[in-house]
Amino acid sequence: MMNETLTMKERMLLGLPYKANDEHLTREYIQCAKRLKSYNNLGSWQKKELATALQDILGAIGSNGTINPPFHCDYGGNITIGENFFANYGLTILDVAPVKIGHHVMMGPHVGLYTAGHPMHPDPRNAGHEWGLPIVIGDNVWIGGHVVVNPGISIGSNTVVGAGSVVTKNMPEWVFCAGNPCRVIREIMEDDLKYYRKNLEWPTDFID
Repeated sequence: MMNETLTMKERMLLGLPYKANDEHLTREYIQCAKRLKSYNNLGSWQKKELATALQDILGAIGSNGTINPPFHCDYGGNITIGENFFANYGLTILDVAPVKIGHHVMMGPHVGLYTAGHPMHPDPRNAGHEWGLPIVIGDNVWIGGHVVVNPGISIGSNTVVGAGSVVTKNMPEWVFCAGNPCRVIREIMEDDLKYYRKNLEWPTDFID
């Protein structure tokens, strides 16, 4: 039996089983959907309008934050993002639990951050029960295109996640990781400063 002293939103944010068809959650979802519709009708070149709209959608976002439309999320208010954030087209964040993203984070197109989950057995799943666990992404992280980050995952600062990866466990700081399931490939070293891609060194006319 569910604890009747907790609202469905409280249960959702605590990582407890809840039902998303709750009246208050449905109202918040619809409000966010309306804001997203307006946001996604803007062009990626309309930087000022996009920045203003993001402030109304998200819980918080630092200066110089960019999400190229289309962008999708559930409630918006459970997402906090640091400064100098960039996400390319098609970012989807299922924020039934808190999502915290650090400073100087970059994301390729069609990244999915999924805090939401459902019971394995079909009976409670068909009855509408859901759950969610937070996602935390550190500073200076680069997440490649079409990456999926599963519920309850943290990604350490200065880490790079290769395109197409499915992140099913926590990733440490200062590593390159990739694959399905995602695994650590190698550490990111000071020597990596010599190269702009793999073994390609910076050209002599490079301007910092």
